[in-house]
Amino acid sequence: MAGPMNVAVMLVLIMGTGFASGLDPNFYSRSCPNVVQIVATIVNRHLKQDVTIAAPLVRLFFHDCFVEGCDASVLIVSPNKTAERDATPNFSLSQFDLIDEIKSALERTCPGTVSCADILALAARDAVLQTGGPTWAVELGRRDGLKSSDFDATTHLPSSRSDAQALINSFASNRLSIRDLVTLSGAHTFGKTHCSFVGRRLYDFTNNGGIDPTLNTTYAMSLKKQCTAPVNPNTIVLLDPSTPNRFDNIYFKELLQNQGIFSSDSALVLDPRTKVFVTEYANNEDSFRDQFGIAMIKMGRIGVLTGQQGQIRKRCDIVNTLF
Repeated sequence: MAGPMNVAVMLVLIMGTGFASGLDPNFYSRSCPNVVQIVATIVNRHLKQDVTIAAPLVRLFFHDCFVEGCDASVLIVSPNKTAERDATPNFSLSQFDLIDEIKSALERTCPGTVSCADILALAARDAVLQTGGPTWAVELGRRDGLKSSDFDATTHLPSSRSDAQALINSFASNRLSIRDLVTLSGAHTFGKTHCSFVGRRLYDFTNNGGIDPTLNTTYAMSLKKQCTAPVNPNTIVLLDPSTPNRFDNIYFKELLQNQGIFSSDSALVLDPRTKVFVTEYANNEDSFRDQFGIAMIKMGRIGVLTGQQGQIRKRCDIVNTLF
C-alpha cells in the first residue's frame, strides 16, 4: 500500500493547480472555521458504522458536478418528480440523509453560511481519505443552484455503456482531460451496482445473446452466478470484489485482466489513449493516489456558482424560495 502523500505533491494540490474563481480552501476560515472538522467528524462516524457509504458519497459529488456544475442540484427534491435525483441514472444514488445531517449540524453552528455544494465536496474527500485513499485541499466557496432537471441529468451523465470516445467527449465538455477520465474512473475501486447494469453483458450482448467477448471468461461466469437469469434488478454485485471497501489501485489491475464490470470500464483498456493511464496506475499506486486528488479538485470547479450567484440553501433538498 502506498504511503501518505508527500509534501511536494500536497503543495501541488494546494498551490500548483491554482484556485478557481471565488474558490479557496480557506473560504470559511472566519465565517465557519470548524466546517472541515464538523463534516469529517460526521462522515467518519457513519463510516465506522457502515464503510460501504464511502462510494455513494463520491458518486453523489460526481453526479452533481456533471449536471449543471457542482451546485448541489442533485440534492433537490421535486414534488412532481422532475429533479435530477428522479432521472434514471440517479435512481440508485444514496446518502442524502447523511448530507442533510451534516447540513443541520452546520446550520446550528454557522447558520446560512456553508453551501450544500461545499458539503458534497468535503464529504467526498473524507470518504476517500477514510477508506485508505489520498487527501487533498478541497476548494470551498461554492453556492447552491436553483435549478434541477431530470432531463439534464439523463442528457449529461455518461452511461455505463459508453465507449472510450463518448467518455472522452463527456469529460472534455467539462474541461477534464483523458488522464482525468481514467483517474476519476478509479473511484470504481469501491462500491457496488445492481445486476440490471450488468445483465446485458452476460446474457444479451449480441443479437444471438451471449457474453460480451471483452469480458474475462472466468470473471463473466462469476458474475453470472451472482446475476442469475432472469436478472433480478435488485441483486447487488461488487465493483471490485478483491477490496470492495478500500480505496486502492486494484481496479486498474483488474481492468488489465478484462475484469471491468461496466462496458465503460472495459472501454478504458480497449482504447490506447486511455489504456496508457490504466497501465500506469496499475503499476504505480502512488501515481494514481496523487492524480486522484488533482482530478477531484478540477472536477470540483465545474460550473461553480460563487459570489452573489445562486444561494446558500437552508435545507439541501429545497431551494430557499420554496422553503
